[in-house]
Amino acid sequence: MTEPLVLVPGLSCTAALYAPQWVELSAGRLVLVADHARDDSLAGIAERLLAAAPPRFALCGLSMGGYIAFEVLRRAPERVTRLALLDTSAKPATPQTNEPRAQMIALAQKGAYDNVTTLLWQRLVAPARLTDEPLRLVVRGMAEAIGAVGFVRQQTAIMGRPDSRPLLRGFDKPTLILVGEEDEITPVEEARDMAALAGGTAELAIIPDCGHLSTLEAPEPVTTALRRWLA
Repeated sequence: MTEPLVLVPGLSCTAALYAPQWVELSAGRLVLVADHARDDSLAGIAERLLAAAPPRFALCGLSMGGYIAFEVLRRAPERVTRLALLDTSAKPATPQTNEPRAQMIALAQKGAYDNVTTLLWQRLVAPARLTDEPLRLVVRGMAEAIGAVGFVRQQTAIMGRPDSRPLLRGFDKPTLILVGEEDEITPVEEARDMAALAGGTAELAIIPDCGHLSTLEAPEPVTTALRRWLA
């Protein structure tokens, strides 16, 4: 059995975010998915993850999952054997980034969570995928599984995220930084900046014709990149 792998989904996402990768990544390997909808701080989520995870593990997070991965590194870097950051950012939260999150929290708390998920869909995938009904139903199903209460907890946690760029400078284990070329939420420039900070230990993978949900939009190239990272 090779080193275990912990996958961390993004905002309003479940294990289904990694469904296209599951068969290949779990061959001969223990794979766990972090529980990230029961705490309203990155610290609480990271502590829950660390309590459930094996002593040492590879760590992969997409979007919010990347913010959580950084918090794990902040708390227990010696337990992380390698790191994959998909469609995420190392920058801290700011009043400008938190304002739309606060608005979405207010909508969800008023009973308009369905409207929130509809608005998010417009930014989550590449423009060419907006009419992809099967993909939309997967994304909607994940959001419904998280629910309004879980969504509010997650947004609250994200709004408190610190600057994680110093962590990349000090992490010298195999690192994959992957981004969809058409990612509007965490664009290619963010990934390039992280790769530059990580230096020679990081592989940068830019996936063409792909938005923010790279594991679902471009499953084959993402799986290939993750397999290479785990080799």
